[in-house]
Parts: sequence; C-alpha cells; structure tokens
Amino acid sequence: MSSLPTEFSGVTVHTKANLYFGGRVVSHTVILPDGAKKTLGLIQPGSYHFGTGAPERMEIVAGDCRVTLDGQTETKAYAAGTCFDVPGNSGFTIEVDAALCEYICSFL
Repeated sequence: MSSLPTEFSGVTVHTKANLYFGGRVVSHTVILPDGAKKTLGLIQPGSYHFGTGAPERMEIVAGDCRVTLDGQTETKAYAAGTCFDVPGNSGFTIEVDAALCEYICSFL
C-alpha cells in the first residue's frame, strides 16, 4: 500500500465539525482542488455503526481499530498505515479500544 498523505495542499476546509455519537466521533470536510471530497477525523474509544451512501475508503492515520462490514461476520483489525473500503449503500461497525483512532475518509 502507498504511504498515507501527511498534508493536503490547496484545499478548502469546512470549519464546522461533523459530530457523531454525541461528539465521540468528529471530522472535518476537506474539498481537494479537483473537487474530490474527504473527511479527516478522530474516533474516541467505543463501538460505532456508520451507513454509507457512496463507496468510501477509510485510511487509518494513527491508532487502531476493528471493523465489521455490513453483511459480513468477520471482524478485521486495522492499524496506522492501513485502509479498508466500504461499498456504497452499505455500512460498517468500527470499534476502538484505547486512545484515539485518526482517519482519512475518501468518497470514491
């Protein structure tokens, strides 16, 4: 896998945070110069289910998590530097045990 980006240049950042689960998951939307949308976020310890409209790629920047995609029984572990894809019109459960999990979500 290619290395994760450490910065994005020439972007538009929405300053209003996206808050989920009472603020336990927080992200900010970033629009790249080509119009592509990403979110950069933090997940506090806990278990959370997210639904998807468009397909997504979740890149783990720091920390670790476990993920179960909707319709599957297998839970997979992801650490910093790894990623997973989620189909559109689907969802996933993400579990974080300790510390924060930081991510980049790309809408494919």
